[in-house]
Amino acid sequence: MAAPDGEPTRGYIRALIADDPHELYETAPCGYLSLDPSGLIVKANRTFLRWTGYTAGELVERRRFQTLLAVGDRIFFETHFAPSLAMQGTVREIAAEIVCADGQRLPVLLNAVRKDDELGDHMRTRIAVFDARERRAYERELLSERQRAEEAAERARALAATLQRTLLPATIPAIEGMDLGTAYRPAGDGSVVGGDFYDVFELNDGAWGIVLGDVCGKGAAAATITALARHTARAYAVRASSASEVLRGLHDAIVRSDDTDGFCTALYLTARAGGEGVQLRLSAGGHHLPLRVTPSGSVSEVGRTGNLLGMLEPLRLHDDEATLAPGESLVLYTDGVLEAQRGDELFGAERLHAICSVHASSGAQAIADALVGEVVGFQRGDARDDIAVVVLQAPPLDVSR
Repeated sequence: MAAPDGEPTRGYIRALIADDPHELYETAPCGYLSLDPSGLIVKANRTFLRWTGYTAGELVERRRFQTLLAVGDRIFFETHFAPSLAMQGTVREIAAEIVCADGQRLPVLLNAVRKDDELGDHMRTRIAVFDARERRAYERELLSERQRAEEAAERARALAATLQRTLLPATIPAIEGMDLGTAYRPAGDGSVVGGDFYDVFELNDGAWGIVLGDVCGKGAAAATITALARHTARAYAVRASSASEVLRGLHDAIVRSDDTDGFCTALYLTARAGGEGVQLRLSAGGHHLPLRVTPSGSVSEVGRTGNLLGMLEPLRLHDDEATLAPGESLVLYTDGVLEAQRGDELFGAERLHAICSVHASSGAQAIADALVGEVVGFQRGDARDDIAVVVLQAPPLDVSR
């Protein structure tokens, strides 16, 4: 045989010898098998024999290929592999395990083609067998890593949920002369501690203090400010002469703290039940003003907004007073309500007012639950920010008396 340039060369002849088709078949980097229509092995290359530890005499004309497969793969061969080969003439990248001569299992990938005669009758099945040990080890390690990541994520969610519970009151007290409802929904899957918080506590003079706020950020940094906010509000509330004084104390605590580097918005009020409803004294530090909802469904804001807490000096805050008439509700909420987003659309104040109006005659807890439910539903179940709602209601008059 002549070289491409017309003259045979010693190197070209050596290349022809090295690329002898028979040698290529026997020493290929994959196993080769030929089967008759019943699956009987009629030919096996040396690569396959070396991998599996069988001799040619143990396999050729003695064993059907499917008998070399692990039990589960043998069933798959009969129910899927062989039928697919009959219908399509080829199958590719079938994962299986071959039982070797010593009983060990060899992970492999199988490619097969069906060879028919001129009349379309099945003559041979040719199978290429690829060693998949490294691939299988990689897949197992990948699966293990995925399982470890899922377990770590679950632990993070559990830790975040536990920490979040410590930043919210364990129970909501029953208050004589008032109806109180609360609802909280963390962002996403709850794996990150949020910055929304609320608290309800009794004061020395028989009134009740309610604080609701939103700390900038999430995670440990937000949790630090949240814990500081709750405890500071309680500490100042027992001796403060006004609602704004409580927020001023919180502002100063954030500014002085070496462990915090952020700010928050907060709303603090005192509520006292009386014969004419519930008397309120409130102050808002950069927070959304609460909404008064009448039994007829009208909705209006209460109070005036001051500065964010933990940032500006001099701090500007206001003290306002209001009375909830029997049957009226006061709705406190964080920006996870108004700023809930679906695409480019925000939930907004109009939807918020509409929901409050629709549920005006419901109890405090029913209003809180309905509002959070509507916000989460608006986001198709995926809350992008924490949501906290507190509803205070003056019970309606008992007309039966």
